[in-house]
Amino acid sequence: MAYLNKVFLIGNLTRDPELRVTPKGTAICSFGLAVNRQFRDESGTARDETTFVDIEAWGKQGELVSKYLTKGSPCMVEGRLRLDSWEDKNTQQKRSKLKVVLENVQFLGRKSDGTPAELREGEQRQEQQPRATTSAPAAAPIQDDSIPF
Repeated sequence: MAYLNKVFLIGNLTRDPELRVTPKGTAICSFGLAVNRQFRDESGTARDETTFVDIEAWGKQGELVSKYLTKGSPCMVEGRLRLDSWEDKNTQQKRSKLKVVLENVQFLGRKSDGTPAELREGEQRQEQQPRATTSAPAAAPIQDDSIPF
C-alpha cells in the first residue's frame, strides 16, 4: 500500500519565528501561518475563512526562516503533517496537536525597494553568468508593471 503525507500552504506569519537550539546544536524554529480561503456562501455573499497552522522548521531551514521572516511575512511552506501527543500535567488528560514539519520554504515578500526578502541584511546574490546560446536572441526583461495580475 502507498502512503502520502505532503502539505503545501501559502499564507502569512502570525508571529515572529521563535528559534531554539537542541543540546546537540540543531536549530528548531516554530512559527504560525495564517492561510485564508475566500468563498461565496449559499446567499452569494463573499466570505473569508482563516485557518491557523503551527509550523516547525529544523536545521538550516529553521535558521533561514528565523533570519529572514517576521510577523506578517508571506511565504509558501511545503512539509508533512505530524501529530504530537502528551499528557497535560495539570488535568492529567491526554492532549494532541497537529502541526506541519517544514521541508521547504519559499519567501514570497519583497521589501519596499523591490529587493526579494531573502536578500535582506546586506547579502547579495551572485549574478549568474550567461550561458552560451545558439543564434536565439536574448529576451527582453519583463517589467513588474506589465504583468496583468
